[in-house]
Amino acid sequence: MESAVRRPHRQFNQGKIDVNGENAMGISCAQLMEVPFRKVVVADDHMLVAQGIERLLMERFASIELVSSGEELLDSLHRDAPDVVVSDISMPGLSGIDVMRQVRREGCRTPFVFLTMHDESSMAAEAIRAGAQGYILKSSAGDELVRAINGVMDGQTYVTPTLAASAVLCAGRCQYVLTEKQLRILEYVARGLRSKQIAYELGVSVRTIESHKYAIMQELGVHGTLELVRKAEQEGLIRH
Repeated sequence: MESAVRRPHRQFNQGKIDVNGENAMGISCAQLMEVPFRKVVVADDHMLVAQGIERLLMERFASIELVSSGEELLDSLHRDAPDVVVSDISMPGLSGIDVMRQVRREGCRTPFVFLTMHDESSMAAEAIRAGAQGYILKSSAGDELVRAINGVMDGQTYVTPTLAASAVLCAGRCQYVLTEKQLRILEYVARGLRSKQIAYELGVSVRTIESHKYAIMQELGVHGTLELVRKAEQEGLIRH
């Protein structure tokens, strides 16, 4: 086992982020583990957040790898599966949930803990249904992330308390598998945007939007836009 944290030299995308001030990622030594775990991969495209998580976990893991996109996370998992992944959901390219779904299909059972700004219970439910073991809001990160990782490494599932009840309820009720991009398209459809407008917003072709929209309808078992929106709202899939 390595005795020190490996600090990879990776390029991060700069951006603004609100995590309730620097203290939201403050270091806490109240729950130091007797024996650190081998490796954690932290995936976040905001450098300050990633570095804050690294400082928070450096006493608990012998090796910490930082990545800044879904593709980098996927590459890292293919090279060397860690003990746990701490990942944002929305990142350039593949979302954190999409990466998890892909590696799950490939047989990877590495626990995923999502640390995100998305405070919708429907998103937490989607992550749980897709196989996540943890879901934490960045606004309440810090000691809560440590508690979540401790629980996850002990075989438990941890969801931020403010979302836990409704997320578990939705996860039990909704059995639909939609990608992060499809959920975004669904939001635009619910707001009344046409395929051409959605394509412009997402920077893709109209054909791509129509293909995703058809796949969403197939998944939900509906045949028209109005029926699609109504069913999505009933199932808690639209994040208002």
